Amino acid sequence: VDTISTFNHNYDIDLAEGIRLLTTKEISWKNIVVENLWFLSGDTHIGLLKKHECKFWDPWADESGKVPSAYGNFWRNFPIHDSEGKAATCDQVRWALEELSRNPMSRRLVVSAWAPGNAHNSKLPPCHALWALNVQVDTRGEQRLNLHLTQRSADVALGVPYNIAGYALLLELFSRFS
Repeated sequence: VDTISTFNHNYDIDLAEGIRLLTTKEISWKNIVVENLWFLSGDTHIGLLKKHECKFWDPWADESGKVPSAYGNFWRNFPIHDSEGKAATCDQVRWALEELSRNPMSRRLVVSAWAPGNAHNSKLPPCHALWALNVQVDTRGEQRLNLHLTQRSADVALGVPYNIAGYALLLELFSRFS
């Protein structure tokens, strides 16, 4: 596929002014919500998406309807080794929410979908590789939760409008639980 490539392009969106979407095509808010709820569930089966007629992940699902490389799978079940060196998983979303409540000024609020063992061999390695949460104190002394998304690759016309809205939704959800 021909691409136009740039490296390290950054932009800020102040959600206090509302969500700004790139409107290169029709955007389905329902699909944004359903997809992000699916991510947050950690499920690899596309049943929830199918139930709500969201077809984003259909091409990547295997014959049983599973997408092993789904973002939520790694958000909720990231492969690690436990204290004894045995294979285990880490629920990054739960940890980030708990840490945000315990220590809102933490600089460790990072959720990664990039598991090298998966990403190096996957048909679809994660495009939005990781996201970090950070609390900043504004000029009035109030805490504001921020989210920074790092993308390995981005389809500006197809994916970025959905990524902007989806991560704005995640930020809103996390801000309500912190």
